[in-house]
Amino acid sequence: MTNTQVTLIQLDNYGPWTVTPEPRREVDLQTMQSRLYADLSQLFGNRDGYVFFSRFDNMIAVTNGLDTDDHALIQESVANRYPVTVSLSIAADPAPIAALGTATDQLQDAGSAQDKDRRSVLRGDPLADADRTDDDLRIAHFDVNDATGQYTDELNEFDTFINIEQGYAELMRYMRRAHDSLSFFVGGDNVIAVCAGMTAEEYRDAVSHVRETVDVELKVGVGEGATAHEAGMDAKHALEACRHDGRAVVIDD
Repeated sequence: MTNTQVTLIQLDNYGPWTVTPEPRREVDLQTMQSRLYADLSQLFGNRDGYVFFSRFDNMIAVTNGLDTDDHALIQESVANRYPVTVSLSIAADPAPIAALGTATDQLQDAGSAQDKDRRSVLRGDPLADADRTDDDLRIAHFDVNDATGQYTDELNEFDTFINIEQGYAELMRYMRRAHDSLSFFVGGDNVIAVCAGMTAEEYRDAVSHVRETVDVELKVGVGEGATAHEAGMDAKHALEACRHDGRAVVIDD
């Protein structure tokens, strides 16, 4: 059974900061967002976690193996480097969407993201070592079949992006609705999903749904592990097996 630990990352007082003392240049906001995401990706990644940018002022991390002290150190690092702080909320559940729901409730109870007095809140309880297993996480790595041949080398970049976006948006909706899973666009033509327990047939069904709904062909490699890094690397190897022999779904076991 999966047991996903999720950390909701929320910038404190970010909206007011963007217009104080006057509206800031959009280029400066985009630069700060991208640098903060990169730093958080490295800070969590150095501890075998994954961070997904979501809306940038809110981010979602998969943090199996990280304890409360790890989270506090990450908050301290951000506070030392940036004009904003981050509040973090940790929760775990067999269903990733349920873990995120609990994490969200905990952070909302601590005050609004627009509250000028909220700073570096840390809520929730990480998984205890005694509750962890070597297959707590199930990560699925999807990509588009022959994206270069179908889109990149045939269409302008904006139309290519529209096609890719339609594929990952439909996948995100379907995986959340049908399987309580969290899926994230990670660049290029790739989507990483943090999944509850799913069978090979259910992954094939997801691929078929996207093809039938928006005419985008996907393949997926699936891995398991105690941390996001371990499960994600297994998923990458499984995806390479898809590319090698043409299968739509490969589960690394």
